[in-house]
Amino acid sequence: MNYKTIINIVGTALIILSIFMLLSVFVSILNHSSDTFALGLSFFLTLFSGTVMLSITKQYTHEELMYREAFMTVTFTWIVITFFGCLPYIFTGSVVSFTDAFFESMSGFTTTGASIFMDVEKLPAGLLFWRSMTQWIGGMGIIVFALAILPIMGTGGMQLFKAEVPGITVDKLRPSIIGTAKALWFIYIGITGIIVVLYYFGGMDIYDAFCHAFTTISTGGFSTKNASIAHFNNPLLDYISSLGMFLGGINFALYFYLLKGTIRKFFKNAEFRFYCCIITITVILITIDLWLYVYSSFSDSLRYAIFQVVSMMTTTGYATANYLNWSAFSQLILLIIMFFGGMTGSTGGGIKHVRIYLMIKQIYREFYQLIHPRAVLVLKLDEKILTKELLGSIWGFVFLAIFVCIIASIAMTSTGMDLITSVSTVISTMNNVGPAMGEAGPVGNYSSIPIAGKWILIFCMLVGRLEYYTVLILVTPAFWKK
Repeated sequence: MNYKTIINIVGTALIILSIFMLLSVFVSILNHSSDTFALGLSFFLTLFSGTVMLSITKQYTHEELMYREAFMTVTFTWIVITFFGCLPYIFTGSVVSFTDAFFESMSGFTTTGASIFMDVEKLPAGLLFWRSMTQWIGGMGIIVFALAILPIMGTGGMQLFKAEVPGITVDKLRPSIIGTAKALWFIYIGITGIIVVLYYFGGMDIYDAFCHAFTTISTGGFSTKNASIAHFNNPLLDYISSLGMFLGGINFALYFYLLKGTIRKFFKNAEFRFYCCIITITVILITIDLWLYVYSSFSDSLRYAIFQVVSMMTTTGYATANYLNWSAFSQLILLIIMFFGGMTGSTGGGIKHVRIYLMIKQIYREFYQLIHPRAVLVLKLDEKILTKELLGSIWGFVFLAIFVCIIASIAMTSTGMDLITSVSTVISTMNNVGPAMGEAGPVGNYSSIPIAGKWILIFCMLVGRLEYYTVLILVTPAFWKK
């Protein structure tokens, strides 16, 4: 294991992180906020630590990374940036314990949106901006950002890219992985800018527009308001937010094809059509249910259904209504679609639509072959024939996700939490959603979760964001054998 190269990359990530922290310092100064010193100190410690790591390992910069080292690098980098990302919470005195600070930081970088703060509106402006910024950084990934701006990281870049942006396949938009990373971040920044403008002209001030744009396109869900988007009580903002979350849940590679003028490839994509289909069906079902039993107005039923379905499906976690007051039917649908997440290559969490789509196709094939035993059927995705190994890996991934969910839920119940809260918080954090059921519902938070429970959920956030294998492979004996 080439530990010095790993440390070198982690140091690079910390220096990049410190630059983002510096932006929060400027925001704090502009708003005459009380957290300028705390953010400045966090910036200095992060920059200093990253510089030290780079200086002691600079001769190892160009060494090739193998897949084992890539898994170690990505996991270790996310843990380290989470640690330094929690310093502003500690130095401002906004949290009562290191566990709460680390939980909030991990929730930010993994774009989960689960919060321990009971009153976010009391937090200083610079810290709230940093809180939103952590989700924006985590949405596309700190390693991908480093690949985009530092050509020197191209060595072993594909391994790093696959470890941080896992999926059933990795599309190279450019000949080099550095070019791909640049293209992804260019699109990401562009869409963020569009959402900022829409939020601003929709009624938000410029500060809230930036903070919410960061957490919308990243499908993170942090808000500067206790009531989330519901605070603004503005139907136009609800629809703008729904659009932003919907865009965040789309595979960013498709935007690249759209920009190249291959519009047909965008709309013919099987996963995109399945994504739109599932959202449409669930919106219709919940709209009808809300119109019958909750709201007298069809327009209100449609508005809240669209927003909450897109929010939960894309694992953003914004709220405009307390869905715990909805019927069990609507609540169950929302809980189920947490597993779906966004598309592969999106900022959304969850299992990803393409896996569910292919599982359904496989099940249909099995039924068909029971009726026609001699038929030879080949599964395709966008005209590409899928191998048995790839299809088997999908079922393995889903089984692993369910297994982790069961073990983590049992562990949560052992901390004294009730069953609904235990299971729903595990499902929510594993899929990087944020709001759950029970005590951690849309009008609640995670502050009442015991310390042991918070660390279980921190683990769930990390393994969910990196799609299980990247983290869990580190605990297998085979990983450490030469």
